[in-house]
Amino acid sequence: TYNKDRTYPIFISHCWDYDEVLQNLKNLLDSRGYFPAAYTQVEKSHPINSYYAPAIKAQITRRLEDSDIVLAIAGLYASHSDWMIWEMDKAKELGLNVVGVIPWGQERISQEVYNRSKIDVRWHTESIVSAIRRYAKQ
Repeated sequence: TYNKDRTYPIFISHCWDYDEVLQNLKNLLDSRGYFPAAYTQVEKSHPINSYYAPAIKAQITRRLEDSDIVLAIAGLYASHSDWMIWEMDKAKELGLNVVGVIPWGQERISQEVYNRSKIDVRWHTESIVSAIRRYAKQ
């Protein structure tokens, strides 16, 4: 069973070059009734004000620690994003499950996401919500 009043802190690993996919995923989850979510990822519209990788990694680590699950957008571009790979590896190191979310209309997915995910789900609200409820920290 699940607590319908629970808010899920979700970190969405994504590529800034495909920001619209992130926004579409958030809109999809936000439109789902009785599924309160709080997002912890760093977004293009609110970047970390540093070019110093260790400082950026420290802030991302704190955001991951405040999360109950990681959704990784599994477009093929994820295989070429060092940041996404680092985020997924750090999430696993912290004991977080990674759920791969296959963008709408895509058949092939990132091997990097596939290798790190607990499960990969299609771009369908109920599939994504079900995976979050099943694999989020309790």
